[in-house]
Amino acid sequence: MKLQTVSIFVDDQQHALEFYTGTLGFALAADVPLGEHRWLTVVDPDRPDATEISLEPKSHPAAVAFAEALAADGIPMCVLRVDDVHAAHERLAAAGVAFTQPPTAFGPVTIAVLDDTCGNLLQIAQYHPGADYQA
Repeated sequence: MKLQTVSIFVDDQQHALEFYTGTLGFALAADVPLGEHRWLTVVDPDRPDATEISLEPKSHPAAVAFAEALAADGIPMCVLRVDDVHAAHERLAAAGVAFTQPPTAFGPVTIAVLDDTCGNLLQIAQYHPGADYQA
C-alpha cells in the first residue's frame, strides 16, 4: 500500500496552481473539470510517481473551519522536505513569499514556515544527515 494523494484545502484553485507550480516548483499532475471545481493535483517534477498534492477547493464548511483554525494557531498544513532550507528560504523570500518563521534549527531538523497565499501555512524542513532521524 502506498500513499497516493494528500489534500490541501485552498481558497482559489487557479491561484493555488500558479503558486504551487510557479513559485514552489511542483508540476501539474492532473487537471480534470468537475463542475465549478477541478480535480487538480501537483507532484514533485523529479518524481512524477510520488504522492500527489490535491489542491482541494475549500468549499465544505468543515474544511473552512479546519484550515482557518490551523492557520490561526500557526500550525502548518503539511511539511515539505527540502535539501537546503536556507537556500529554499532565500529563493522563496526573493520571490515575495511571506514567512511566519525563518529557518530555525530543532535538533535533527531545520524548519521554516511560509504562507502559501491560499489560506494555509506550509513548513519546509531539512533533515540533517547523521542526526537521530529515520528517513
